[in-house]
Amino acid sequence: MPLLQTVRWFVPAVVPAALAARFVLRSPLRRVSPPLAVVTFVLGAVAAGVSAYLTSLATRWTGLDLRASSVGEGPALLFLFCLVAPLGEISKVVATWPAFLSDDLQEPYDGVVFAGLAASGFASVQTALILTAHPAGNVWIARALLSMPANVFFASVWGYALGRAKQARRRPTSVFPLSWVVATASHGLYAHIVFGRGPGAIVGVVPLVLAMGAVAWVGWRDLRSRGEHGSREWNAPGADEHGNRRSFLARAEPPSLHAVRDALRLHNQPIMLRWIVLGALVTVGAMVAGLASSIAFGHWVHVDFSVVDEHDAATTAPLALLGIGLLSAFPISGFLVARASNVRTLLEPALGAALAILAVCTVLGLVAPVALVFAFAFSPIAFGLSCAGAWAGLPTA
Repeated sequence: MPLLQTVRWFVPAVVPAALAARFVLRSPLRRVSPPLAVVTFVLGAVAAGVSAYLTSLATRWTGLDLRASSVGEGPALLFLFCLVAPLGEISKVVATWPAFLSDDLQEPYDGVVFAGLAASGFASVQTALILTAHPAGNVWIARALLSMPANVFFASVWGYALGRAKQARRRPTSVFPLSWVVATASHGLYAHIVFGRGPGAIVGVVPLVLAMGAVAWVGWRDLRSRGEHGSREWNAPGADEHGNRRSFLARAEPPSLHAVRDALRLHNQPIMLRWIVLGALVTVGAMVAGLASSIAFGHWVHVDFSVVDEHDAATTAPLALLGIGLLSAFPISGFLVARASNVRTLLEPALGAALAILAVCTVLGLVAPVALVFAFAFSPIAFGLSCAGAWAGLPTA
């Protein structure tokens, strides 16, 4: 039995280490120093231990906890956002700092690499500690495994900004502090759903994990392209290297992160306010239609929406059905707005979607404040889906 308990925490804990080692050995950047990579990973692991110790001290002194069922919704969120999430991200920054001071970190993508290595070391120790503290229950294995990609993904957000700060030769910049705050808040929301709520809420993070995987895949593709061919100039959305519009099928390939970032800029064109407002209205209408379609389909197949309970994972299928209908509205509305407005960039459809999301969150804050946690957590996915739909809907001529 002790051997099985050891295997239970040891095997998941070595997964981040194995992935980090594979990346270092086959890095597309070809200039990552293996010794510095190992140091960064080890410092991340040490940071996880220190962070866990300080968190346990705070729990004993204050009586607060991550679990909303133990201390209540408000105290759990206060403990998470005021201590646990900031402490975790700060410790990863500290672990990445020696790489930041070295010559190996020169560009934004280098910052992503070393922040990811520090986060991998952090995830290894955190996983081991979680599963050691909870030697029984498959739900804790699921929680520990789901925490791994989040550690690396959200660290990569501020890691990219750290690389930009280094590229700017340490000139004062607000990009890194803002990115760190966004990453910390986002990771806190994710952690609240995974660790702070019942087992049924864990099902809700599946779309978040898929979205993180999609962004990571696009970033890895850009990283490999950068390592093999160097920097690439951006072409207009839906255009080839000669500036000619591509067909719809040619634009089905996911764009690079650099292309998406530039597509959200004005490029010396006036912003079309009417299409932002119309885009928000279309998005809200599509959300209502998607939700109504899910409800109608649920009644047709005899789904009982009243059985949903976050403490029972077996009852979350109706909630998943509603989520699918709601999220499907965003790529559809983005596509319709981009096609109808004949815009060259993604700015108008994206701002329209953001305005619709803000309106929905405002209404939820008034009528169902508890639902705001899930609304904030899924807002980036909804925004990304809207941009993806708008990208596909850009005119070909």
